[in-house]
Amino acid sequence: MKNSTENRINTLFRIKKQNILSVYFTAGYPRLEDTVEIIQALENAGADMVEIGIPFSDPTADGPVIQHSNEVALKNGMTLKVLFQQLAHVRDKVKIPLLLMGYFNPVFRFGVEQFCRKCRETGIDGVILPDLPPEEFSATYKDYFKKNQLHHILLITPQTPDERIREIDRLSTGFIYMVSSASTTGSANKGSDSQSAYFEKVRQMELANPCLIGFNISDRLTFKNAGNYAAGGIIGSAFIRSFSREPVSKTIPAFIRGILNKS
Repeated sequence: MKNSTENRINTLFRIKKQNILSVYFTAGYPRLEDTVEIIQALENAGADMVEIGIPFSDPTADGPVIQHSNEVALKNGMTLKVLFQQLAHVRDKVKIPLLLMGYFNPVFRFGVEQFCRKCRETGIDGVILPDLPPEEFSATYKDYFKKNQLHHILLITPQTPDERIREIDRLSTGFIYMVSSASTTGSANKGSDSQSAYFEKVRQMELANPCLIGFNISDRLTFKNAGNYAAGGIIGSAFIRSFSREPVSKTIPAFIRGILNKS
């Protein structure tokens, strides 16, 4: 259970304003028992925050790399119950902010109140549920999150109207997940004029919450570009792809050094 009165996400954004690197991976992939080892390796390599994916049978917003990792994780036997068991003592080993990210269906089946309580018990700082509408969250589930000191991270996209962005900023805690494009995760999109205009528009809005840019952040160049417009970037598919053929302990340090341009 968390001892600090300040959420670790808040602490991170308070002490580090730029070039924050958040990394996503699917729990239970490539092997069922890899979860905590991956988290530790990411922290040791220099990642600022980790998003732990909850595998789901129909990850519609995700590209083939994350879809495949979901399939393998489920076949390996990963469930929310197993994940919380694996995370029971993670705070004895890891200090950086940890989030759970996934679709709402597994959380609903687990029980939202119980889910939030288990997050607090295991030291999870925030949750990203892209298919849970903000209004439904506020009306039905907000109190569970607040009671357990959990941030519920909301998303915006290039198609989100300005008024809606302002409303999401008002409803948000922690940070805003700024989806870079309308494509699925892992798409080969290195940026465009319209994407840059979208990033610049949001930057000029001077939102109350910091933003991290996700989807299609895959290498040093795209991560650096994200830092020109937001507090940092989120890498998922490229990271999962990097250790798909090798033991994770060997590939993670080199991958993170490549993103952060560290020797």
